[in-house]
Amino acid sequence: MKILVTGADGFVGRWLVRRLLDDGREVVGAVRPLERPAPGGGGGWDLTPDERDAVRWLSLELTDQESVRRCAEQAYDAVVHLAAVASGPEAARDPGYAWAVNAGGTARLVQVLADGKAAGRGDPLVLVISTSEVYGCGAPPLGPRCETDPIAPCSPYAASKAGAELAALEAWRRVGLRVVVARPFAHTGPGQDARFVVPGLAQRLKLAQRTGAPVVKVGNLEPVREFLHVRDVVDAYVRLLGRGQPGETYNVASGQGLPLEELFFRLAGLVGVRAIPEADPDLMRRADIPHLVGDAGKLRAATGWAPRYALDDTLRDVLDAQAD
Repeated sequence: MKILVTGADGFVGRWLVRRLLDDGREVVGAVRPLERPAPGGGGGWDLTPDERDAVRWLSLELTDQESVRRCAEQAYDAVVHLAAVASGPEAARDPGYAWAVNAGGTARLVQVLADGKAAGRGDPLVLVISTSEVYGCGAPPLGPRCETDPIAPCSPYAASKAGAELAALEAWRRVGLRVVVARPFAHTGPGQDARFVVPGLAQRLKLAQRTGAPVVKVGNLEPVREFLHVRDVVDAYVRLLGRGQPGETYNVASGQGLPLEELFFRLAGLVGVRAIPEADPDLMRRADIPHLVGDAGKLRAATGWAPRYALDDTLRDVLDAQAD
């Protein structure tokens, strides 16, 4: 089975590439720019030299039609589309660029794949990775989000990912491209950078431990979130490649949420430090969704998937990775 993974050098991309190689798949990794990902400084999350050598690397610039064509015109059995502007603050700095990459880039990719199907070059299953943030504040604020809930994105990042969903599903309706959409809820693990909440808090708490600082700067700790292990998320994607139904959308979620304040103190306990959280305006987001927890019953029914990692085990993995 030959699988194209866009964004193969990213946080989730590296974990997915490793899983696919372990499963005996032929992997083509699309990255920006054309170069093999360099080692990330050690740690079990990074691809080994042998794993990097086992992947065929291609250049992909989603804003360039010719680049997308060269990458996607080959025959694939499946495509996992991870490449995106994946940071909310980055998307907010330039919403137009986020739309050009996330929505426009997805539209280009699925059109090339649709053209390939029409020309008889293959009929890949295309797994488009969206985000739970598309739900925004549009669903009941205290209940798990279901795929049938209306979407109401309230950030440039979430809006651009909703646009990507629309572009991909339009190709399914128009030409029968076998598109499946995954909406992962918050996830973390070894290798995620400190722009994201768990590794960012972990980094600052460990610094407080080393320096004896009594205060740790934080963003808004009121929202309720769930945190999956990246390995569980990758497992869901692999299962959807085999059992996802074209035209359908699936939440990837644990259904177990907690306030970020509780997350802070659980991390502090694992680090072994007593710290006082102090709000920092620079770490605040303009439009935090108050409650974002998902119902993955549809995914479970279709694939048998269930998360295997407990939250504390996930947090320990992040902390241990930062020690490497």
